[in-house]
Amino acid sequence: MRIKRKRTTLFSERIKELRIEHNISQQELAKKLSFNRSAISEWENRGKEPSFITLCDLAKIFDVSIDYLLGYPDIIQ
Repeated sequence: MRIKRKRTTLFSERIKELRIEHNISQQELAKKLSFNRSAISEWENRGKEPSFITLCDLAKIFDVSIDYLLGYPDIIQ
């Protein structure tokens, strides 16, 4: 029997943190990006990552750099 482990990345943590700080639900973020809520959940909880174009959109929505979303600097730029 395989045990499923929660697989998160720094991106997963950052996107969830930013979403909560901006008081945006998964459903609202999904709507802004024209995605299903399940896609946002997979980013936050399963370690999945969006395309480059979507990263650009997320950076604009949250007013942060793509580097920050991917976990490079700890300072929001």
